[in-house]
Amino acid sequence: MSQPSANPCPRILLLADQDAFSAELHSGLASAGYEICCADAVDGALSLLGQQQFALAILDDPLPCSTQHQLVRLLKEEYRLPFVVLTTCDDSACMNTAITEGALAYLFKPLDLSQLLPMIATAVARGTDLQSLRDTRDQLQNALNQERDISIATGMVMVLLNLDRAAAFDHLRRQARSSRRKLGDVAHELIDNRGASLKT
Repeated sequence: MSQPSANPCPRILLLADQDAFSAELHSGLASAGYEICCADAVDGALSLLGQQQFALAILDDPLPCSTQHQLVRLLKEEYRLPFVVLTTCDDSACMNTAITEGALAYLFKPLDLSQLLPMIATAVARGTDLQSLRDTRDQLQNALNQERDISIATGMVMVLLNLDRAAAFDHLRRQARSSRRKLGDVAHELIDNRGASLKT
């Protein structure tokens, strides 16, 4: 089988019962070039999530629906980890919840492993794309927050030191240079201490 192209060795968290299909899935994923970490219960999965970074989680039907729902929320909100669900449960409410919570796929067993592996490769690649988009969004949000802080701090300097905008901005910039810090950090600190540093 060919090696996945998204990463030389993407690490996958496999939460699965110890049955014949899970063993076959583990073997097939390892042969395809993935590093597999297995857990058969939520506690084990959470322990692994706290220790390592993963490209994808595969939930292979070992959990009651209510427990699975709690886990997928953690995967989405805390770990920001893409996941797929392999299940024998055909309850539409379970499927809708999993998809709403961010499952990249919700697949019914039995499954043909030869068809499943390309889907997993696609899910890994999709997860990588989503993480890249989230990183870009976070960077943009951080830049916007810094611009906002700089604008607010400049206004505070204008009022407290009776300076025009250009002089107030230059004052902040000099502070940043003298303390070898970023302008945004200096501005944030000034806002936090409500301009106290300007009064000393």
